[in-house]
Formats: sequence, C-alpha cells, structure tokens
Amino acid sequence: MSDLPYRTALIVGAGAGISASLARRLSALGVKVGLAARNIEKLQPLLSQTDAIAFTADARDPGAVATLFADAARQLGGIDAVIYNAGARVQGPLAELDPTAVAASLGVNAFGAFLVTQQAAKHMGPRGAGAILLTGATASIKGFANSSAFAMGKFALRGLAQSAARELGPKGIHVAHFIIDGGVRSAQRQEHGSQPDSMLDPDAIAQTYVDVLRQHRSAWSFEVEVRPWVERF
Repeated sequence: MSDLPYRTALIVGAGAGISASLARRLSALGVKVGLAARNIEKLQPLLSQTDAIAFTADARDPGAVATLFADAARQLGGIDAVIYNAGARVQGPLAELDPTAVAASLGVNAFGAFLVTQQAAKHMGPRGAGAILLTGATASIKGFANSSAFAMGKFALRGLAQSAARELGPKGIHVAHFIIDGGVRSAQRQEHGSQPDSMLDPDAIAQTYVDVLRQHRSAWSFEVEVRPWVERF
C-alpha cells in the first residue's frame, strides 16, 4: 500500500519529460491521474501507459481552467494534488522581441499558473487539505541574456508560489516550488558520453516531487532546487 496521502492528481501542461515521468510514478502508486494540455493527441502513448484521463485546456483562459477543474473533480473523484508544469520560452535580444509573443509566454508561465493555483485553492480550501506543486527553472532565480521573457515569467511564478505557500499552508494546503536548475535529459537532448549524469533525469525529478508529496506538514518544504552534480551554482 502506498503511503502517499493523495488519491488523485491533476498535471497541467502535460507532455513528455517531467510530467510524463511524474504521471507514470504516481499511477504506479495507485494515484488516479488527470493530464491537461492544449493538444491531448500527443498524450496518447502516456495515456496507454498510465490509465490517466486527458483533458483539453488552455491554462491562459480563466473559463477553460474553471471548466477543467470542474470536469477533473467529477471524473477523478476530487482533486487532491495539482502540478503546474506548463512553460513557454521566447528567446532573443530585448530590442527585437515580439511583444505579442512575450505576452503569450507570460500568459503560460505566470498567468496560467495563477489561474490553476486559484482554482486549486477553491477546490482544496473547503477540505483543508491538498498539494500544489509549481515547476520553475534556473530562470526563476537568474535572468540570462536573450531570455528576459522567460525570466519574467519564472520570477513571477516563484513569487506566486511564495505568496500562495504563506496563505494556503496554514489552511492545510502544501504549496511547493521546484527550481529545475539544469538541462533535462530527453530523447532529443542527450548528455555527452564522457560525463554521465550531467543532465537531470526526468524520472529522478519525478521521484523528488513524490518525496515532497509524502512530507508531513510539520516539516513541509516550500522550495526545492534540483541540479546535476556537475551544474554550476
């Protein structure tokens, strides 16, 4: 029997990588998983591996997010844990960035996270229990050249996580922000053979998320930073 205190989980911004690894890990622990994405066709292989339920939703749309939570609560039998894993990058020199593209990026990285956290708080608040995990990046704490749009969004996400943790923690809702500090290994992005484990393993990241979900409220983590052993601080 699993010692995980949550029976259901909704992953928003689902796809390959971290969210796929987390969906598999949670499903193996007996958690009923919902996967939300704008394009659910890409989720078909993952659905067959996990028996998860797919939901189509645009995290930037308040109405769509409200509908997502209503549908997920009904089909999953409640929403115990929510993981926000959506992200969008716009790179380039400041003077050349398309303002419309920057606004869209902020919509995914920050405003969408707010909408999802808000709905999670509404659903979890009456029960006085739940968990909200928000996926950040190196850009959450360090803005790089030619990456101002991404840094703005991830800095905002971190601020949301800090405020939500202080507000919702005393109400029994565990809010945690994860700084993914380094490249995540994938089929398209492999590490150099001479330096094993120089990239983050998505399965190892997923295990860290699960470990945080297992934490007792007397010793909750509100921010976790993960990086490969070779990554510079």
